[in-house]
Amino acid sequence: MKSNATVLVIDGGGRGSVLVDKYLQSKHVAKVLAVPGNDLMTENSKKTIKIFPDIKTTDIKNIIEICDREKVDLIDVAQDDAVSAGLVDVLQKEGFKVFGPTKLAGQIEWDKAWSREFMKGLKIPCPSFKVCTSAKEGIAFIKKQKDSSWFIKASGLAGGKGALAAGSNKEAVEKIHEMKKFGKSGETFLIEEYLIGEEFSSFAVVGGKDFVLLGHAQDHKQVYDGDFGPNTGGMGCSSPPMVVSGRIEDQVKSIFKKTVEGLVKLKRPYKGILYLGAMVDTKGKVNVIEFNARWGDPEAQVIIPSIKNDFFDLANNVISGNLSSLKIIKDKVYRVVVTAASRGYPVDYSRVTGKKILGLSRILKSKSVKVFGAGVKKSGQSYIAGGGRLFYVMAEAQNVAAACKKAYNALSRVNVEGNNLHFRTDIGYRDLERIKNPCT
Repeated sequence: MKSNATVLVIDGGGRGSVLVDKYLQSKHVAKVLAVPGNDLMTENSKKTIKIFPDIKTTDIKNIIEICDREKVDLIDVAQDDAVSAGLVDVLQKEGFKVFGPTKLAGQIEWDKAWSREFMKGLKIPCPSFKVCTSAKEGIAFIKKQKDSSWFIKASGLAGGKGALAAGSNKEAVEKIHEMKKFGKSGETFLIEEYLIGEEFSSFAVVGGKDFVLLGHAQDHKQVYDGDFGPNTGGMGCSSPPMVVSGRIEDQVKSIFKKTVEGLVKLKRPYKGILYLGAMVDTKGKVNVIEFNARWGDPEAQVIIPSIKNDFFDLANNVISGNLSSLKIIKDKVYRVVVTAASRGYPVDYSRVTGKKILGLSRILKSKSVKVFGAGVKKSGQSYIAGGGRLFYVMAEAQNVAAACKKAYNALSRVNVEGNNLHFRTDIGYRDLERIKNPCT
């Protein structure tokens, strides 16, 4: 196998950052490119890294030009918009080696209405649902129902923010009207029953007809401590979550098996990373909340570092159809990652954009944590806030308490001018509670 390969990662956030870091560790890889990438990716690396901040993940023409010019050996399409735009399909037709699902396989994420019908047909456990194509249709449905709690979900991609909780029928009507803020993604939406239980996410690498489970994580989606406030793209994550027992994992494997086989039967075999967002209810039954056609963000930041396989080898095994010969090697370390965001995220953080991030250079050099970039801009020797989710601090230890302590010690040394850095202070709280109360 080539020992001086060039890899292109299609992503610009924390997920892309950890993938860039992982490919740089490969003995086969000499150079990593990222579209669009971010400024922290190019910090502190002995190998060549090149970012393309002005190119979107859906800019197929320019991405092909980069692949030709840079003589790219492998493209990892890790971003949802790129999958839904059919980037994998086009690159494959151009003769490139691509790790990621085709547009049809990726419909399991970018069309949640289609995905729910797919699950229903295969008897994959999921919430009961109603697909609606207009606010009028949705409101008429709600008015016929007994007063209850609901989730109103945009069918299309919405940056992880398209699921709106409603505590009553009246609130459900209000959330239905809010679907218009998601534009085309919200033209079709779902009304789903509100399940009670504990959420977690599981990840598998899929090679068409087979799959290998890679690990589990527990995301914290809402912006404030205690799971309050609006949904975000993710405020932090921990892994491996203690909620996933052997019995739960068996159900997860069954769901992946049905899904992978179902996609093959539809002649849209899946190749790449498949994300299962799940909930275990009070009876111990696992229900599918969603599928995503790529790594989660910030889940990638805690699971990818646990995998000791060479990622260039892993991706090529999938592409060449040799997944069955791959043995996944994982460590047994507990990891916590905390999202550092601009104050006001995810609603309005415009007043923070352009302000200096203070103290970041110190923790970038720290050996006790790993920092993955997202919306950070470099200006001379200064780091500037350039987005909602700015960066991620990942710490690892033998248990959740020690990992949390490391992460928050590092974060205590960072701020944004005017006290404009926001992060949750309770990442990993469920497992922390289990340690204090091991019988619950």
